[in-house]
This record gives sequence, C-alpha cells and structure tokens, in this order.
Amino acid sequence: MFTLSSSNKFHLYSQPTDMRKSFDGLSGLIQNNLESNPCNGDVFIFINKRRDKIKLLHWQGISFTLYYKRLEEGTFEVPEYDIEAGGIVLGYTQMVMLVDGLSIKNIEKRKCYTLSTEAVSEG
Repeated sequence: MFTLSSSNKFHLYSQPTDMRKSFDGLSGLIQNNLESNPCNGDVFIFINKRRDKIKLLHWQGISFTLYYKRLEEGTFEVPEYDIEAGGIVLGYTQMVMLVDGLSIKNIEKRKCYTLSTEAVSEG
C-alpha cells in the first residue's frame, strides 16, 4: 500500500545508487552522505545509474517501508540539480511524476485564482 502524501518531505539522493542496497545500506547513505536521520519520517529517493530503477525509503514510526520500481522501457527523468549537492528536496507532485515516469524538468506551476466568497446582493 502506497502511504505517502503531500505531508511528507521527499529527498532525492543525487548520486547513482546500487540497487542491491536495502534498508541498512540506504540508511547508511542517508546518514553518511546526506547527514540526515533516516528515521525522521522523511522519504528518501534513490535512482540507479541507468535510471531504470528507483527505490523510496520511508520510516513509518515502527518500521521502514521500501518501495521499488523498475521500468521495462525508458528512464526516470530527474530534475536539474547540482551534482555536488548530496540531495534535493522534491514536492509531492514532483515525486509522483518521477515515480510514474513522467517528465518533471519543465514543470511550471500556473497562477491560481481563488474565488471570492463575498455575498452578491441583488438590487
């Protein structure tokens, strides 16, 4: 069951990751390279060098959940980032698009107008 939501914080690890790593290996990358706590409730995203496999590691209070996806064709498209940075923070929408294999490079958020709740009187 996919239990991630917009209330989570998503960190994309910037280096290609060996997909043989599991809970402990990925937790080590988080602690040593991102200098973060893998048990803080954030979601950490890892992609392999060929960009056809992705893993998401999420601590859910009592245990880790590891999501793993492999594309049969094509690659996961990652946003532009500084390769020297340990990781980048993604929004929920970016994470969903990334996992679904959609392009996230040219995301442009449109201006949103809110409707007024003022009462209109007839006269």
